[in-house]
Amino acid sequence: MSQQHSAASAPTSAVATVAGRHDWWRDAVIYQVYPRSFADSNGDGMGDLEGVRTRLPYLRDLGVDAVWLSPFYASPQADAGYDVADYRAVDPMFGTLLDADALIRDAHALGLRIIVDLVPNHSSDQYEWFRRALAEGPGSPARDRYHFRPGKGKNGELPPNDWESIFGGPAWTRVTEPDGTPGEWYLHLFAPEQPDFNWEHPAVGDEFRSILRFWLDMGVDGFRIDVAHGLVKAEGLPDLGSHEQLKLLGNDVMPFFDQDGVHEIYRQWRRILDEYSGERIFVAEAWTPTVERTAHYVRPDELHQAFNFQYLGTHWDAEELRAVIDRTLDAMRPVGAPATWVLSNHDVTRHSTRFANPAGLGTQIRLAGDRALGLRRARAATLLMLALPGSAYVYQGEELGLPDVVDLPDEVRQDPAYFRGAGQDGFRDGCRVPIPWTREGSSFGFGDGGSWLPQPAGWGELSVEAQTGEPGSTLELYREALAVRRATADLGAGDAVEWLRAPEGVLAFRRGDFVCVANTTGESVAMPAYGRVLLASGEVTETAGEAKVPADTTVWWTRA
Repeated sequence: MSQQHSAASAPTSAVATVAGRHDWWRDAVIYQVYPRSFADSNGDGMGDLEGVRTRLPYLRDLGVDAVWLSPFYASPQADAGYDVADYRAVDPMFGTLLDADALIRDAHALGLRIIVDLVPNHSSDQYEWFRRALAEGPGSPARDRYHFRPGKGKNGELPPNDWESIFGGPAWTRVTEPDGTPGEWYLHLFAPEQPDFNWEHPAVGDEFRSILRFWLDMGVDGFRIDVAHGLVKAEGLPDLGSHEQLKLLGNDVMPFFDQDGVHEIYRQWRRILDEYSGERIFVAEAWTPTVERTAHYVRPDELHQAFNFQYLGTHWDAEELRAVIDRTLDAMRPVGAPATWVLSNHDVTRHSTRFANPAGLGTQIRLAGDRALGLRRARAATLLMLALPGSAYVYQGEELGLPDVVDLPDEVRQDPAYFRGAGQDGFRDGCRVPIPWTREGSSFGFGDGGSWLPQPAGWGELSVEAQTGEPGSTLELYREALAVRRATADLGAGDAVEWLRAPEGVLAFRRGDFVCVANTTGESVAMPAYGRVLLASGEVTETAGEAKVPADTTVWWTRA
């Protein structure tokens, strides 16, 4: 008997909603929408909120529980909206506040929750506070809301310390004072257009507590906190004492990242969130040296979830995967928080392309690799992720098996890191190419006016239209996996797995009557048939109580 899709008893769709479910976030599947690349409603080549709203039924039917929207605030777009000029306004390229309100209302009517991005580490250099700080000059109270410092050297011509920007180059830019003379320097851990707030100043905390209430009153169900680990800097802004600091990220506690002072900020925020009904949540983007330090952000009186970047960066290797799964579950268990699992997002090469290449190339890769191999591994990795206890994140287009677009011409690239000439390689555009909805059209159904980044010629055969109802397609695999996950009591929330004996290169674990087997090797392996096959990412054959699991394939079984 061959098995690739679920047995007949599985639900045909996953349209049940999370409405009224207690602790919904502990096992939620949350779908990340990158608004400029999701759907364009007005034909200007740029995705928008109305485009997202019209596609909400697709997300409901896909079977996700919540939608996380990357920034749509008013912004000069120096870093794709992560440079916010007005936290209470929608950028005209995305629509209006009325569009945001309609999107939230429609999502709720469909049983979907809405999580919005919050960017508290830095503002745009066009934010009113920063413009006032420049205009009022040294010593003004407005400058105290940011990190302005005199430079070093005879004439202040050197940066105040040796910190480097994540986007390359110094983390400091010198301003020209109102009288035209070279003046103080300001800190920006990212682009110069993104000055860092000084969270020691009480006005900063007051402003963001007000911003939280504004969007909570609009009805959002939570916030994804950008650079959640970066708000507080070490006292005195001490030198780091080394160059190539990016290589240290994720390995050490830096004077500008993961400082203990951030946790009091989040305790204050949690008290605000708890005033609102409906189990609203915070999700931290917190790059920390260890998953144990990540757990500090999700203590019971702080945030609800934190992204598991250690898992995202793990190779398709059974031993490595088991180690990071165990470490994650062990770290989250004492604080009572759910683990989270994620394979792709708007900042890293899509996992179908990462897994198409040899291990060790990092999370930003310019090589297409073996696309068939990458897709096979990506499908298997998805089923493994969705079988683990906790919450899972899906990045738009991964349900279509989209690869990264690795051959974008230099003249169309828009990632600000690319133009910095150092730091990150500046190739995040590859995972941000607008997704295809139809086989034909100027932008394969994205919109009527082309797309802001060019789509590959073969994009149409990966579209929602091409894959819907197609046996074996990646889209149908995701739909069925999410339906089975929702219908299977032993999947979702929890804090442990029971590991089973398995051949080298194979992961096998039990959760109640459910068993997951992931073969990360390049060869088929023989495994016991653990019951009835619920779902498999490849074709599994069973004979006399034994199952042949193909290379790079994950299988779900149930004994129920």
